[in-house]
Amino acid sequence: MKFCSQCAHPVEFDTPPDDYLPRHICPRCGTIHYQNPKLVVCSIPVWEADGEAKILLCKRAIEPRYGWWTLPGGFMENNETTVDAAQRETIEEAGARIEVVHRLFSLINLPRMHQVQLFYRARLLDLDFKPGMESLEVKLFAEAEIPWNEIAFSTVRHALQCFFADLAQLKRGGSFGFHSHDILEPHYDADKSDST
Repeated sequence: MKFCSQCAHPVEFDTPPDDYLPRHICPRCGTIHYQNPKLVVCSIPVWEADGEAKILLCKRAIEPRYGWWTLPGGFMENNETTVDAAQRETIEEAGARIEVVHRLFSLINLPRMHQVQLFYRARLLDLDFKPGMESLEVKLFAEAEIPWNEIAFSTVRHALQCFFADLAQLKRGGSFGFHSHDILEPHYDADKSDST
């Protein structure tokens, strides 16, 4: 950041009085510009048929990780709830309509990426889906069919692993839980998928 968004004066990077972190401060109008983590909101769209749960994945048509599989998701916009964001991103990336079926399923902190990623379990309302502008392909996968070595991000892999572990618990009389996880290293490698 070089200029104040309030008065266009050049900003300085310094620690404000009564604070402990350096911030962009405007010496003219006194505005302190806080830079906070971004929220990334994803859905885990599920289609159940014949007692089998399948997950809708998108093959990315954009970098990073062009050609790798992911769950529908993206940055939350102003003036929407996190559930609204999950539904919007699923329509944008997979052309699919969903109903979020439960409270938040997973929260993953990525401090090095300045992100918090939220994952919601969702039910596909129908099988009318198609790739959006950011997807090359969208496809339903049973657990055994998921291309685990081609999953774009460790956050998505972690959410999927938690989903299928909870699904197995559900079949034994358990339930879906809430999962919180911290990933302190970058969540993808430029050349290969990581194992976190």
